[in-house]
Amino acid sequence: MSQVRERILNTASDLFYRKGIQAVGVDAIIVQADVARMSFYRHFKSKEGLVLACLEARDERFRAWLQGEVDRLAPAAKDKPLAVFDALALRFATKDYRGCAFLNTLAETPDRNDAVHRAAAGHKGKIGAYFETLLREAGRDPALAADLLLLFDGAVVSAVREGSAAPAGRARRLADLLLNAAPPTS
Repeated sequence: MSQVRERILNTASDLFYRKGIQAVGVDAIIVQADVARMSFYRHFKSKEGLVLACLEARDERFRAWLQGEVDRLAPAAKDKPLAVFDALALRFATKDYRGCAFLNTLAETPDRNDAVHRAAAGHKGKIGAYFETLLREAGRDPALAADLLLLFDGAVVSAVREGSAAPAGRARRLADLLLNAAPPTS
């Protein structure tokens, strides 16, 4: 990836996360990234193309981070589904935490047919699939992944509302109750 493209992506990703996609125009990105307008449009045909590229890069970074933290926090497969919530607590405790960029995008782009909405929803689908994998490897029912994703997203929203990492612990406790109520798969 060229340095100019990477600088545009990093700048846009930061601005979109801090201010919202709708609130940030291409001109602000060009100024902040210190690139020429022609350079911007050489790399991105439109703001939508830039948003999609930012979401793709953020998705890859977040999922790699999450998997790395879960593996670090819970070496045993049986502990990994709950370790997701321990990783969330670490994320929530950072000073610049402003919620989930994908949930924020879904709120800003409610039209399910919009490419940006579909990209953000696709990320959530990948997190759900990750939960399915963790549950399967832990000998648990992978159908519980949707419930764990609901707790995951609820913890994210609550962490923003409360300005605290505590919702991750509460979601973990509820996930533990859910897992203990369901029989292990054989």
